[in-house]
Formats: sequence, structure tokens, C-alpha cells
Amino acid sequence: MQQKKQTSFYAIGLSYKKADAEVRGHFSLSDHAKQTVLDQAKANGIESLVLISTCNRTELYGFAEHPYQLIHLLCENTKGTVEEFQEVAYLYKGKEAIRHMFRVGSGLDSQILGDFEIISQLKFAARASKKQGLLNSFSERLVNSVIQASKRIKTETELSSGATSVSFASVHYIMNNIQDISDKNILLFGTGKIGRNTCENLVKHTQNSHITLINRTKNKAEEVAGKFNLIVKDYEELEQEINHSDIVVVATGAQNPTVYKSLISTNKPLLILDLSIPKNVNEDVTELNNVTLVHLDDLARITDDNIEKRRAFIPSAEAIIDEIMSEFNAWLDTLKFVPTIQAIKHKLTDLKNSELNTQRKKIADFNEDQAELITNNFIQKITNQFAHHLREDSNSSDESIALIKKIFQLETTNNV
Repeated sequence: MQQKKQTSFYAIGLSYKKADAEVRGHFSLSDHAKQTVLDQAKANGIESLVLISTCNRTELYGFAEHPYQLIHLLCENTKGTVEEFQEVAYLYKGKEAIRHMFRVGSGLDSQILGDFEIISQLKFAARASKKQGLLNSFSERLVNSVIQASKRIKTETELSSGATSVSFASVHYIMNNIQDISDKNILLFGTGKIGRNTCENLVKHTQNSHITLINRTKNKAEEVAGKFNLIVKDYEELEQEINHSDIVVVATGAQNPTVYKSLISTNKPLLILDLSIPKNVNEDVTELNNVTLVHLDDLARITDDNIEKRRAFIPSAEAIIDEIMSEFNAWLDTLKFVPTIQAIKHKLTDLKNSELNTQRKKIADFNEDQAELITNNFIQKITNQFAHHLREDSNSSDESIALIKKIFQLETTNNV
């Protein structure tokens, strides 16, 4: 029988910390690319993989014999190269990878401190992996623990007090830099998650009734517009609406620029905010003197009083993470005993069956049922003793497992 190959849990990826918007764009995964990565992972025998690709980061969490398997999957399905990845990337293994997912999911690692939009991305990613059969018990429990930590941090601390997202930062910027905002014509191009949230913040904070929505799929724009009684225009009217606007917010999910210099013919001041990764506004628009282009990386550098106040709650958030992480790690420690306990049980069962066969031949009126009952009870008591010892003496459990394997000549694999 072929022995199962040893694998470890890794987190590999890149984020705003070392990769600028252009580089992050090279490694951005479209919905189609995400599905392709999952398909390839399954075909290559990867047992569990969760991947997220947002405006601020692209990350893969999964089991592999070597992290290069995950890096190769990412680079094969994006415009990024392995060499470029190595320049800006991070790689965590085992419990460090676990802690990284907790920090990301809790908003502590977000470009705007306390931004909790990432947790919904993680939930969606886990659902997609589970649907593909790529979410093992370890990853599912880890994601659920991260969600639990996120909820507690949100309710028990003020890390996310006020609005804390890129969409709010964009509205905050508009309000601070544009006079008479309620009278300006605003075009929102793209109604994905960031677009919807930006729309909600625009309506809530600007009291502006001149907001127009455009999306490649018009009915999605109509769904958003219906909630706020806004105008929806066809995608074919994009150029006309850009030139009619004072402010254009671009939040599309295209892999190439959708707004560029040749679309702009107006001479009046035009503010364009690009909230997309990869960038969806071509840099050539800045050649026009009347155009101001602001990207989400610029928005994230704007520090307001709310964000400064949130920093005081970092220790409280980290304490919650430590608490829930310790619970997860305790479960993890017991999990590594399971293969050894099961192997002991199988070994004892083999010995039992061999001995029963011998006694069956020797004893004429051999009581099969009684012998099975007694020996099974003995096996259960013995394995319970081993399990109890491993749980109680967790500090030296690795040495105990090694000794047990040696005594019973066991072959087990642990991939946690």
C-alpha cells in the first residue's frame, strides 16, 4: 500500500504592505481564474484550498507538500511571475499561517484598520472551496474560528467604530475635497461589492440626488439603484455620462482599463476615483489638466481621527484572537493524536483476530460472541488509556506518539 505523502498547511500571498496597486493587479484573480485554480488544485491532489483576491491582497491557504505548489497555481493563473511574487510575497507555515488568517479576517491586517469587508470574502471563498470538495475539516474549522473572532471583535471592541472601508474612505475624500457636493453629478461605474457599498455611503453622507449608476450587466445596477431611487444608464452611454459628471467612481472588476483619456472630452474639473484592482482607469487621463485621478492606495493613506482612535483597541482585538486561536490549537493538538490512536486500535484488532483464529481451532465449543465482546472491550479500554495519556500530557505528546509508534510498529501520517 502506497504511503500518503506528508503535507503541511501554508498561507502564501501578497498584500498592499509590499506590493503596490500595479503589482497586486498582476496577481489579481478573476472569478473565472479562481475556479480554474480550484479545478487545477483538485486535479493535482491538493486536499484543501481557500483563496481570496481583493483590492488589497491575493492569498492562498492550503495543504501542500511544498509551498511552491501553491505559488505555481497562483502564477499560472495570473499575469504575475514567480520572480515578481518572490520580491513582494509572504509565506507562513503551520501555526503562523493560522495566526495570519486570524489577523486578516479580523481586520487587523487591513489597509484601513478595522475594515471588516474581508471576512465576507473569506466566507464566500470557503463556500466555493467546499462546493468543489476542497475544504477539509481543518480548514472548515479554522475559517469558522476566524469568523467567530471577527464577530467578537466587532461587538466587543471599537476597532471598527464608524465606517472603516475603502468605500467609506472614497466618500470621505470626496466630501473633504469637493465643495457643494450635493449639487454635483456623480457617476458610479461598477456595482460589485465595493461599488454597492460606495453607493450606499454616497447616498448616506452626501445627500446627493444626482447619482447615476452604470454596470456592464444592467440589471445588477438596477437592483442597487432600486434601493436608493437612483438613475441607471446603459453601458453604451458610459462616455456620455463621464463627460456629464463632476465625479466618477470606478469600481469595476475588469482585468484591463475601462476608462481612458480618449473617453474624456469635457473641460470642466473632473475627479476620478479608481477603486479597482487591477487598475481600471488608464494613467493617461492625468495628461488632461482638468482631471484628478485618485487610486484606492492614495485613499488608504488618508488617516482620520476615527482610525487613530481604533488603534487603542488593537490589544483587545489581539486578546480575542489569542483566546479563540488557543481553542483552535487545543482542538488541533487532539487531532494529531487521532491517527496514532486509530493505528493502535487497528493493530490490537489484528492481534485479536489472529489470536481468536488460533483459539477457535483449539477449543471445540469456542464462544465466538463472548470472545468478541470481551476482547473488543479490552481494546477500547487500552486505546482510551492511550488517548487519555496523550491529552493530559500534551507537552510531551510528540515524544509519546513517537514511542507508541516504535513499540507497536505503527505507520501513520499527520498533515496538520
